[in-house]
Amino acid sequence: MSVTTLDRPALSKKGRWIDDWRPEDPAFWANGGATVARRNLIASIFSEHIGFSVWTMWSVLVLFLGPAYGIDPAGKFLLTAVPALVGSVLRIPYTFAVARFGGRNWTIVSAALLLVPSVLAAVLIEPGVSYGTLLAIAAVAGVGGGNFASSMANINAFYPDRLKGWALGINAGGGNLGVAAVQLVGLAVLAFFGAGHPGLVAGVYIPLIVVAAVVSALTMDNLTQARNEKRGMRDAVREPHTWIMSVLYIGTFGSFIGFGFAFGQVLQVQFADMFATPAEAAYLTFLGPLLGSLVRPVGGALADRLGGARVTAWTFAALAGCAGTVLLAAQRHSLPLYLAGFVALFVVSGVGNGSTYKMIPRIFALKHPDDPHEARRLSGAVIGIAGAIGAFGGVLVNLAFRQSFLTYGSADAAYLTFIACYAVALLVTWVVYLRRPPGSARI
Repeated sequence: MSVTTLDRPALSKKGRWIDDWRPEDPAFWANGGATVARRNLIASIFSEHIGFSVWTMWSVLVLFLGPAYGIDPAGKFLLTAVPALVGSVLRIPYTFAVARFGGRNWTIVSAALLLVPSVLAAVLIEPGVSYGTLLAIAAVAGVGGGNFASSMANINAFYPDRLKGWALGINAGGGNLGVAAVQLVGLAVLAFFGAGHPGLVAGVYIPLIVVAAVVSALTMDNLTQARNEKRGMRDAVREPHTWIMSVLYIGTFGSFIGFGFAFGQVLQVQFADMFATPAEAAYLTFLGPLLGSLVRPVGGALADRLGGARVTAWTFAALAGCAGTVLLAAQRHSLPLYLAGFVALFVVSGVGNGSTYKMIPRIFALKHPDDPHEARRLSGAVIGIAGAIGAFGGVLVNLAFRQSFLTYGSADAAYLTFIACYAVALLVTWVVYLRRPPGSARI
């Protein structure tokens, strides 16, 4: 492959590759490196944003499935759990794909794959469709969940350690906004076309997916060093920090994406007497994911300044308090308090998403202070693994709600489970990353 310049990487027959990338070198960064990284970040955010919208589209579509579809609440929770499960599983191979094909190349492919679930949903969802068909369409939507892992692993390689919290937070936050965006699209469809046209929600995204693939092709770059980072996943699974951080990410991102999928359903079941139709719940569900996405970069920036472990610990304490507020509101049947508590859950989990991801490159930078390439290789792999396992937390959240309603007729048991899990995550964060010898480096 030919050696490339920073500002205008030379095109090779296999695509656009940058052979020399040294983000930790201040002179290199100032002399064009930052510009290239920013260009790739912008394109990555757009593609990931569309991916999140497609992935979480079923959090909106289930609200359109009225009596004509004959699906009970438990069946709808399963429809939202399936794409969460498929998306979490796909995050592992999607992370591999960055090293195998290049970040730019895989972003183009992963964006184009979003056309499959969008076209299927736009064409096939109508009264009379079988539940099995709906489950299959929901499962295919899981491809949107994989985009996050490949995007984060790619952007992690572009930025220096001192800016990773900010860059990963911006990248993830822009992607997470897709959760709120698809709900706003659902509101627009409701307002202009009514609840009888769920396929239009998916149809809106078809041209946007094409734009995302084209923008990625025209503006992004591949990094040769990312392709040379062989066996990163194999080495990462041997690291205890990989599994510890994965557990913590279940608590932060698992909460965000799980509540994003479930909020509308839980709201309309818990307060069924306050909504004339299930679709009306959509008017109240977008605010939490919107604010939670916007504050994710704040979590990364706070972690850059105060330390990721400290911010993450406070996040878990706050999540437990917010879940307690939601439990109290549910027992008192107070819709305003319930909404306030749930929105707070989204906001706090958004902060925790940013701070937790900042911890990963910091852990390996401290572990390999004289080998930044090794630190970057391992942290990129761990980001993929933690992203996959954290997304599986979204499945657990939906299954917890489903089982709580089936067993007790309310979500109270689910909230108690969440509080207990946040307490465990807080204890793990303190024991492993905050309780350290005097004078040791801060994570």
